[in-house]
Amino acid sequence: MLAVVKRVPVGRVTTYGDVASLAGRPRAARAVGNILRAATQPGLPYHRVIAAGGMLGGYSNPALKRALLAAEGLTVSARRVRHFSAVRWP
Repeated sequence: MLAVVKRVPVGRVTTYGDVASLAGRPRAARAVGNILRAATQPGLPYHRVIAAGGMLGGYSNPALKRALLAAEGLTVSARRVRHFSAVRWP
C-alpha cells in the first residue's frame, strides 16, 4: 500500500479507498489509514491521501496537512479539498 501512496503525484490527492483498491484490497480503506498512521518511511506523500468526498481525514497534524496540500497548489478549506473530482488521482 505504501508503494501506491508513493505514486501519488504532486498537486493531486487520492482517498484511503482508492489506495486500497489500487493495492488489490478494495475493502481495506480503514486498514490503509492504520498502515499510514504507523508508517515512518521518510519522503512518502502521506498528506496526499484523504478521506472520501474530499474531506481531509485523519492526520497527526491537520494544519500541517492543509498547509502541505496548499503548498502544492490545492485549494483547501478547513475540512476539505476544493474541486476534489478535478484533483483526484488516478
